Order: sequence, then structure tokens, then C-alpha cells
Amino acid sequence: MTNKPITVFGEVLFDHFPDGSCVLGGAPFNAAWHLQAFAQAPRFISRIGRDPLGDAIEAAMRAWGMAVSGLQRDSEHPTGSVQVMIDDGEPRYAILPAQAYDFIAADELAVEIHDGLLYHGTLAVRHEVSRRALAVLKARHRGKIFLDVNLRAPWWKKDDVRRLLDDADWVKLNHHELAALQPLSGDIKADMRAFQRAHDLEGLVVTYGDQGALAVDAAGNHVNVVPAPALQVLDTVGAGDAFAAVLLLGLNMGWNIKLTMERAQCFASALVGRRGATVQDIGFYQPFIEAWALN
Repeated sequence: MTNKPITVFGEVLFDHFPDGSCVLGGAPFNAAWHLQAFAQAPRFISRIGRDPLGDAIEAAMRAWGMAVSGLQRDSEHPTGSVQVMIDDGEPRYAILPAQAYDFIAADELAVEIHDGLLYHGTLAVRHEVSRRALAVLKARHRGKIFLDVNLRAPWWKKDDVRRLLDDADWVKLNHHELAALQPLSGDIKADMRAFQRAHDLEGLVVTYGDQGALAVDAAGNHVNVVPAPALQVLDTVGAGDAFAAVLLLGLNMGWNIKLTMERAQCFASALVGRRGATVQDIGFYQPFIEAWALN
């Protein structure tokens, strides 16, 4: 079942873990990967190097059934890599500069007018080249914009993020990121409403790790979701991206905010029981596909 197209713009990379393993990652890519499993056929736009890691990404996308027409190749810059360190159960990232995803080229974008949903994050627009490409894409876009905030020091500036927020219709970020972008009063609902008004948002979602997430919609309705108390956690890398993917799915399917949040929490809770941010087993998704009538 495919509704309006979902365009996903941003980084794709390999997360390298302390045990020597590496897993496909990058918040936009993770969201697109899940959306493909959920039969949404997203348009994924990124840039990879002409190197073995880039070849592995393209091969994985083809094997998963994802379109690669928006995947640019770069002869000068390497495919993105990130070192992941786990401190007290929480991931910490060492992100290298001048990666291929920093150089997504505006003149290599498809020229069609985009409708539906446009998803992007904040990391891939740290460089002016990709930032310009996103601006061109937005100028052609006619639907809603979903911003998934991922503040990774030192790769962000408050004024740049605020401009992205002002362009967005829906925003997801965690409670630390909310505090970094706006002074907090201690009343989270009031703080979220203030943030929503400041950026004229249709919807805002704030995640709290193992404490769940809170959403507010255009009507001022709040929805709170929490994970199951006995949740088995292997690692939390990509949990927020899994949550974002189901938020996008719910927007595209026309689900109400309560149902969307409940399903997003359910899916993110399942993902933290797996290593890494992507799962290359459609069987993992099948219970959700059946329960949500996506096939």
C-alpha cells in the first residue's frame, strides 16, 4: 500500500561499534529503510563515495527493494562512517568531516515537483553544498515538511537549526535538544506549546529515551506514550529513527496522533532489542505489517 510519496533527504553511513561490527545507519537512511519495509517506497536522496562502503550501501538498498535513483556517487569524498561508543547504555558518536553526504549536489537532483512528505534531519546540512541541495528540493516541494532534529556537536549552529524549524510542519527532537534550542520552564507541556507557536508547527514530538515520548498537535492535544516496563534493550542506536519512521507512516496513512504515537513507541521498543539501527529481515516487520494492515 503506497500513498503519497515520501521523500527522504540526508546522510547514509556505516555505524562502527566497539566490538568491531559495523551496521548501516544515518537517521534519514534508517527512516527510509523502515518505510520501505512498510510498503511506502520512499524516495531516498543522499550521496556515497565510489568506494567499497558505497558499493555495499547501494547493494543493500537494491536487495531491500529501495530505489537508488536518488543516490549520488562521489569520486572525491568517502562514504560516511561514524564511530559509536556506548556510555551507560546511551550511544555517543564520533562524526568525521567532509563525508560524501555533505556534498549532495543540487544539479543532480531530479527535476520533478515533489508532493507528499519531505523528511530531512540536521546533520546532512552542516555543509553548504548539501544545504543548498535541500533548499532547491524544498523550493520544488508542495507537501508537508518533517524535520528530525539530530544535534551532534560540533556540527550544528542554533540559528541554522531555527531556520530549518521555521520551514517545517512537523518536528521530532529529544528533550536535550529541546533544552538546547529553547529555555525551559519546567512545565514540559507549556514549553512544547511555546516551541510549537514560535515555529508555527502543525505537530511536535519530544522523545525521552526509556521514558517514552510526548506529542502535541495543531489543536493543542497532548499524547504521552511509554515503553513496556520489562523491555529488553540490546542497544538504543536508531530507536529515534524507528520512531520517526512510524510518525511519517502515520501522517501518510492518515492515522490520528494517538494511534500514531502508540504504534511508533511499539516499533521503537522492538528495535532496541536488535543490534544497530536497521534490520535486514522482513520477518521482523511482518507482525507490524499485519497488525497495521499495510499489506
